[in-house]
Amino acid sequence: MANHVARRLGFVSTRFAGTDGVSLEAAKWATVLERQGHRCFWFAGELDVPMDRSRLVEEAFYRHPEIDAINRAVFSPDPLATTGTDPDHPDLPRRDFYSPYVRSSRLTRRIDELRAHLKSELYHFVHAFDLELLVVENALAIPLNLPLGLALTELIAETGIPVIAHHHDLPWERQRFALNTVPDIIGAAFPPQLPSVRHVVINSVQAQQLAWRAGLTSRVIPNVMDFESPPPPMDDYARGSRADLGVADDEVFILQPTRIIGRKGIEHAIELTRRLGTPATLVISHAAGDEGTDYEQRVREFAHLLDVRVRFEADLVGPQRGTLPDGRRTYTLADVYPHADLVTYGSSIEGFGNGFLEAVYHRRPIVVNRYSIYEIDIAPKGFMAVEFDSYISAATIRDARRLVEDHSLAAEWADLNYTLGRRHFSYSVLDRRLGALLSECFGDAR
Repeated sequence: MANHVARRLGFVSTRFAGTDGVSLEAAKWATVLERQGHRCFWFAGELDVPMDRSRLVEEAFYRHPEIDAINRAVFSPDPLATTGTDPDHPDLPRRDFYSPYVRSSRLTRRIDELRAHLKSELYHFVHAFDLELLVVENALAIPLNLPLGLALTELIAETGIPVIAHHHDLPWERQRFALNTVPDIIGAAFPPQLPSVRHVVINSVQAQQLAWRAGLTSRVIPNVMDFESPPPPMDDYARGSRADLGVADDEVFILQPTRIIGRKGIEHAIELTRRLGTPATLVISHAAGDEGTDYEQRVREFAHLLDVRVRFEADLVGPQRGTLPDGRRTYTLADVYPHADLVTYGSSIEGFGNGFLEAVYHRRPIVVNRYSIYEIDIAPKGFMAVEFDSYISAATIRDARRLVEDHSLAAEWADLNYTLGRRHFSYSVLDRRLGALLSECFGDAR
C-alpha cells in the first residue's frame, strides 16, 4: 500500500455490526486506511468493534425505539392515529392532523431534543479521540435517523472538520421516503451542502443524480473485495455447513446471499429452483432486516405454491463462527459460498452489488437480474454470468442448468470473473482512490 501522513479518522453511522452492506464496506475502508498507517475510531448506535476505540450511543441506532417511532410518524403518517386536537396548539383546525405533509410541533421538538443530545455525543467523540476527519457511512444519505443527520450537519458546520460522506443509499432511491412530513430536514442534511464535505457515492448513476438533484459533485468509489488475498481452502469446520443448512449431497445448492426484502427479487430464485429440473434446495442467508416481515411471508407462500424447498437460515449464517444456545454451529458466508452450485442475485434495485462481488470472489456461478447499476458499472467490465431481464426465461433455465452440469465451464467463467474483480474492484483500487481523497481533504502533497 502507498505511504501517507498518519491521521486519526472517525467513522460515524447508525451501526457498525453484522453483515449489512454498509458495515461490511466500512470495515473494508478501515482495513485499507489502517494499512496506510491511519488510526480508525467508531461512533454508532450498535457496534461490534473494540470499545477502547469507539463511542456507543444507543440513540444513533435507526431501530432505537424513539428513532423507530419518529420514522413511523414521518414516513408512514396514519390519519387514524393523529385525529383530535394537538395539545400544544388546541386552536389549530383538525384537518391539519389528517395531512401526510404536516407534522406536530411535539414531534419537531422531540427530533430537536435528540439532535442536541447526539450532537453533544459527537463532539465528545471528536474531542476524546482527537479526530482529524470524519468518515460518515450513509448517515448523511438515507434518512433513517433524522436527529443523527441533523446533529452531524450542525457539527460539521460549526467546526469545519473535513468529512468524507460515503453515500450508499440516497433518499430518492427508496419509495418509502417519497411521502413524508420532513422535507425540510431531508433537504438540510441528506445530504448537506457544506464546504468541508467531500461526497463519495458507490455508482455512477448516484453521481449523476446527486449533481442533478442537489448540485453536489462527488467521487465514485465502488464496493470492493480483497481480491489480492484469495479465500483460503475449505477447512473441516466449513465442510459441515452444507449438511447443517439442510442441503443433501445429491441436491443442487442454490444460495440467495441477501436480506429478505422486496427489491431482492427472491421470487426469481424460487422459480429458478423449481424449473431447474433437478433436486435442489434454495438457502436464504439473511433475515428480513429493517423493512418488516410482510415480504418474508410472501416468499414463504410463493415457495409453498411452487413446492420449492427453501431454507431460511439467518440464525446459522452470521458475521462469525460460533454456537447457538441449542448447540447448533453458526457459519460465516465465507464458509457457505464454496458449497453453492449457483448464487442467485435477482435484485431489481441495488446501490452496487456486494452479493455479486462476493460470488465472484468465491468463484461461484452467478444468475443475475440486469438491474441498472449492474448494466452500467459492472457488466461492461466483461463479467460472465447467467443474466435475465426482470423474469426467468427458458434461456435462463437452460444456461443455469448448463453451468450446474458443466463444471469446467463454471470454473472457466469463475477464473475470468476473479481476474476482472481484481482489476476493477480490489483493495488496491480502493487504496489509490482513498489516498487521493485524503490528500484532497488535507491538502497533502503526494
